[in-house]
Amino acid sequence: MEIPKICRYCGGVVRLAPAAEVYGAAAARRLGIEREKFYQCQNCNARVGCHKGTTRPLGNLANETLRLKRKETHQVFDSFWKERGMTRTQAYHWMAKKLRLSEQLAHIGGFEMDRCQRLIDLCEKGRNKEAA
Repeated sequence: MEIPKICRYCGGVVRLAPAAEVYGAAAARRLGIEREKFYQCQNCNARVGCHKGTTRPLGNLANETLRLKRKETHQVFDSFWKERGMTRTQAYHWMAKKLRLSEQLAHIGGFEMDRCQRLIDLCEKGRNKEAA
């Protein structure tokens, strides 16, 4: 993923910020992310986390609405592949195939609202198939 410098929502300046600055020191400690970093828009608060212990972004900048949708998508997808007895790697192969994406692009952190919903729908369809 590309390191964001300008916010895609408001055009504001994006900078690397420690978790304590983004969430507050107490919350960062409670969440166990006090050493983690985030790219954050200084104007509108759009942000994206970094891979653990690095400054490599996990995806692209997201506003609060998109962050919540990605979180929901991860919850649905993670429970789906675990219920099906897949490994995480198998699950991401399945996702890439179903969404017709390269494995490089099959990451929820890079998804927009429509792709998040498509993955949720595919997981629910897969669950309903098994129940039938």
